[in-house]
Amino acid sequence: MTPRRMLGFVAMCVGMFMAILDIQIVSSSLSEIQAGISASATEIAWVQTAYLIAEIVMIPLSGFLGRALSTRYLFAIAAGGFTITSIGCATSGSIGEIIVWRAVQGFVGGGMIPAVFAAAFTIFPKNRQAMVSAVVGLIATMAPTVGPTIGGYLTNLFSWHWLFLVNVIPGIFVTIGVLSFVDWDRPNLKLLNQFDFIGLITLAAFLGSLEYVLEEGSANDWFQDTAIASLAVVTVIAGIGFFWRVLTAKEPIVDVRAFKDRNFATGSLFSFMLGVGLYGLVYLYPVYLARVRSYDSLQIGETMFVTGLFMMITAPIAGNIAQRVDPRAMMAFGLSLFAVSCLELVPITKDWAFSELFLPQAMRGVALMTCMIPVSMLALGTLPPERIKNASGLFNLTRNLGGAVGLAVITTVLNNRWDLHIMRLHESVQWGRDAATERLTAMTQGFYAALGSNAELAALKTLSLSVKREALVMAFSDVFLLLAVMFAAIVLLVPLARKPAARGAAGGGGGH
Repeated sequence: MTPRRMLGFVAMCVGMFMAILDIQIVSSSLSEIQAGISASATEIAWVQTAYLIAEIVMIPLSGFLGRALSTRYLFAIAAGGFTITSIGCATSGSIGEIIVWRAVQGFVGGGMIPAVFAAAFTIFPKNRQAMVSAVVGLIATMAPTVGPTIGGYLTNLFSWHWLFLVNVIPGIFVTIGVLSFVDWDRPNLKLLNQFDFIGLITLAAFLGSLEYVLEEGSANDWFQDTAIASLAVVTVIAGIGFFWRVLTAKEPIVDVRAFKDRNFATGSLFSFMLGVGLYGLVYLYPVYLARVRSYDSLQIGETMFVTGLFMMITAPIAGNIAQRVDPRAMMAFGLSLFAVSCLELVPITKDWAFSELFLPQAMRGVALMTCMIPVSMLALGTLPPERIKNASGLFNLTRNLGGAVGLAVITTVLNNRWDLHIMRLHESVQWGRDAATERLTAMTQGFYAALGSNAELAALKTLSLSVKREALVMAFSDVFLLLAVMFAAIVLLVPLARKPAARGAAGGGGGH
């Protein structure tokens, strides 16, 4: 490892952090963006959805493009494009403009993420890969975790435009840094002559439709909605077409044969589950804090920072341990700790705040880092160098798909359990129930001095809101229990992975 290569790798890590951060940086500030560009509640959701759909299409495609253009030129084009589209997002004056810019931003951003994972396992010697995996894993898991925190601070201190403008100066440095220092492979432009456009169309239709169905399904009553049902059909047809194409094309756009490797297949399964936990809880915490505790974006960010802090503390320790311990044992510990962190949240009440959420968040931070390093080492650390670029795209895709599936399941379960608990609580506060009548009478008397004849109406409204809030908290408890059971169950699959055999130090010559 020369200092030149190290500088190039650091520049790539900054680019990857920006690309992953931008998935979540807008999540705590959507209402401010909505007000700024006069969008409706349904339209503003597309600021996030457009980015996710475009990114999830590019991630598997990046393996082919990395071999054709080289890491250097693909990454520089992606970083430069990301910088330009960030300016476009910040200067948008309408919802249509910002959606287009966000889609392009997501597409070019998706080219940066797998390249860093691939570089970690092709340019570093074997004895350094665990520590490098710790750094890459920290970026991949911390960026979405701290996204709402950074977004909340920027929006409160400046304006929503800075959610995007913050990318400009780092983006310029990343582009220049990659062009100057990344030199470990060569372009193979002849591959572009064999570019499979049918494969690209089926890939885009398959993953784009799947992401839309998962993102919007729970909000639109799933297959009762015509658009969701239609795109579900497109997902199935395009998926069949895509897999037929990549298995029969001379130069497939995505090489899915990596899944024949048992460790890559099991590593990708665990990566999928990590996506469920990572993105699922990054979604659940802000929803609880906003809807139950009435926190603003800054307070949400400050509360959630605990996980990111413990991930930073754990990364070097876990990287060190990973060089000495069987990655399967480390992974089993991390997944078990994640299950316990979810179990700690099951007794949640409407009064839980920073102090009650501290321990579960700290445990989650430690668990994520303890899982991420062995999972990436298991999936990518034993593949031959020439297969890593394609495999890295698929590995990162599984994490993003895990996030999308996890969010869809979590949102659906949360809404269904909320409805169920509201129905059950309404039965408990019906007229004629002594406890309900006493509570209502006491509340009416409390409001009487201020509201007079409207006191009873105010008491009824307050009681109704109280019932809804309690039902929502009970629904959160159910979701945390479900996640705990899922992660406890996935620990049982760890023995499916083989202990990685030692591989010689990978160089980083051309032609990968």
